[in-house]
Amino acid sequence: MKQAILSSKPHYPILDGLRGVAAVVVVIFHLCEAYTGNKFTQAINHGYLAVDFFFLLSGFVIGYAYDDRWHKMSLGSFFKRRLIRLQPMVVIGSIIGALFYYTQTTTMWPMIETTPVWKVIVFMVLGALMIPVTPSVEIRGWTENYPLNGPAWSLFFEYIANILYAIFIRKFPKWALWLLVIVSAFFLIHWGVTSGNGDMIGGWSMDPIQIKLGFIRLMYPFFAGLLLFRIGKLATIKHAFLWCSLLVLITLSLPRFGGEQHLWINGLYEALIIIFAFPFIVYLGASGEIHNATQKKICKFLGDISYPIYITHYPLIYLYTAWIHDNKLPFGNPFTVGVLIFITAMIIAYGCLKLYDEPVRKWLQKKQAQNR
Repeated sequence: MKQAILSSKPHYPILDGLRGVAAVVVVIFHLCEAYTGNKFTQAINHGYLAVDFFFLLSGFVIGYAYDDRWHKMSLGSFFKRRLIRLQPMVVIGSIIGALFYYTQTTTMWPMIETTPVWKVIVFMVLGALMIPVTPSVEIRGWTENYPLNGPAWSLFFEYIANILYAIFIRKFPKWALWLLVIVSAFFLIHWGVTSGNGDMIGGWSMDPIQIKLGFIRLMYPFFAGLLLFRIGKLATIKHAFLWCSLLVLITLSLPRFGGEQHLWINGLYEALIIIFAFPFIVYLGASGEIHNATQKKICKFLGDISYPIYITHYPLIYLYTAWIHDNKLPFGNPFTVGVLIFITAMIIAYGCLKLYDEPVRKWLQKKQAQNR
């Protein structure tokens, strides 16, 4: 009889830390995005690629955590473990989004003032259940799958990747996984060069083109991460966390290439970063070791906070964007208020982690063990 409960494997501490670095970059990117409002004048020009980096990290970690366990683990057990890991923060992110919704009133989102409370509650429940909505019925005006908490779109695709892995792709021999990854890389490059956008921004709407982009952004990095785990021969890399963190910051912060006249150049850059640079960074991170106690604490903190900060910060970004647009608040300047928003986001995320996420997951794991 297959085991339903499996003990956790040791983490890759540097990969945990890198996930935290990328999550912090996402928050800073969104703060800068709210202020500039123009993708050609961003301070962190490729910050949205952190999502693609998350997908690659996730594929690598899923392979490490589960590839050798299927002889004693059922599909149901796998899905329960993934739900316990991911879903509690999805729920709290949707609740926070609902609580902040009416504070985000602005002329750029006139729908907020006319949306009844019952409708916000319905969308909160839909978001908590990971049920996306179409642009025709959403309640903000940005055509988001989850208008109370936009970043939840990437969790929607994360779940899809987990389902594909568990049902089909975990059984792929290496040659078949190589083929899938190569074909996915072709689609990534094709989009970057021919889409006319010059970037990989998108995937958060139930629009056919956005859905296509969401799958393009998912398929290569997630399953390239899985392939990297299966074929990677880890070395011993000194100071890996430092070097990998710098590489993450550099690849996400370089200026856009090609300007408005040659958008395809930037699209090609971003595709190549996802295809080559991100696997290289993950390989270095997985190969590194940490002997310094301070670095261990930093990596643990960043790893612990990475998912909560990612999934709870965006309601504050809506609020900041509304203030920037309408200039309603009487104090500070955009930078000062942005710092306050960042600190508030970190406090909320850490509070959710310690007071909600960890206790809920512990309780759910205990219930699962009792049911077993």
